[in-house]
Amino acid sequence: MPEVRLVGPNGEQVGIVRIEDALRLALEADLDLVEVAPQARPPVCKLMDFGKFKYESAQKARESRRNQVLTVIKEQKLRPKIDSHDYETKKRNVVRFLEHGNKVKVTIMFRGREQSRPELGFRLLQRLAEDVVDLGFVESSAKQDGRNMIMVLAPHKNLKPKPSQKATSDSDEPSEDGPAETSAE
Repeated sequence: MPEVRLVGPNGEQVGIVRIEDALRLALEADLDLVEVAPQARPPVCKLMDFGKFKYESAQKARESRRNQVLTVIKEQKLRPKIDSHDYETKKRNVVRFLEHGNKVKVTIMFRGREQSRPELGFRLLQRLAEDVVDLGFVESSAKQDGRNMIMVLAPHKNLKPKPSQKATSDSDEPSEDGPAETSAE
C-alpha cells in the first residue's frame, strides 16, 4: 500500500499522501498513525494519540455498563392446595421481589391427580396477580408447561426499587446502639 487517505488530528482531510509522508507527519506531530478503514481504496489513516483513544473508549464502555439495568428474575413456587397462611407468606415474598424491581416467575407445581384440575392453579395465579396489581403487572399470562403452570410478573416502570439491606446499613447516620458520649466533669 504505497498511498493512504490521511485524516488530520482534528478530523480535517489532508488528502491522499504516500505512506512515508504520513509517517513523517505523525512523527513531527508526536502522534500515532492509525489505520481506521483498511478496506477502503486507498486505506484511510488518521493521526491521533492512540493511548488516549483507547483510554477514552474504555471509559465510554465502562459508563455504558454502569448505566445498564440488569434484569433479575426471581422464582416463587406454589402448590394448588396451598393453605391461606402459606399463600400469604409466598405473596409477601413476591411483593418484596417486585418492590426491589425484580421480575417474578410464579410456578405452580401439580402432582398426581392435581394435574387433572389445572383450573385450580389458574385461579390461584389470578388471585396472586390481583393481590399485587399495585406493584406489578402480568408480563406473561398463566400457561401450562407439563406438570407446571407458569406466570411472570414484572414491576411497574414508574415504581422506584427499594434499596437492598446492604445499601441502607452503609448510611452515614449513627446507629442506636453506637458508642455513647461521655462527659468529663
